[in-house]
Amino acid sequence: MISEKKKKALELFAIGRNQYKLMQFREACETFTRALEFDSTDSPSKVYAERCAYYAQNPPPEDWDGVFTMTTK
Repeated sequence: MISEKKKKALELFAIGRNQYKLMQFREACETFTRALEFDSTDSPSKVYAERCAYYAQNPPPEDWDGVFTMTTK
């Protein structure tokens, strides 16, 4: 059985993913951070929060396909 905290984290992750796809990076970063308040071990939320913080400062082109391309190792 899944806990209520995990359910809330998953709901927030889904909202954050939608915001990410819509290039609403600041809002998505806040949403992923909120998800981590409910489940601090949620690795996907951590990764997406970092990506959103990056894209908020370095926006992708208008025709962005949603793919994150790593530029460093």
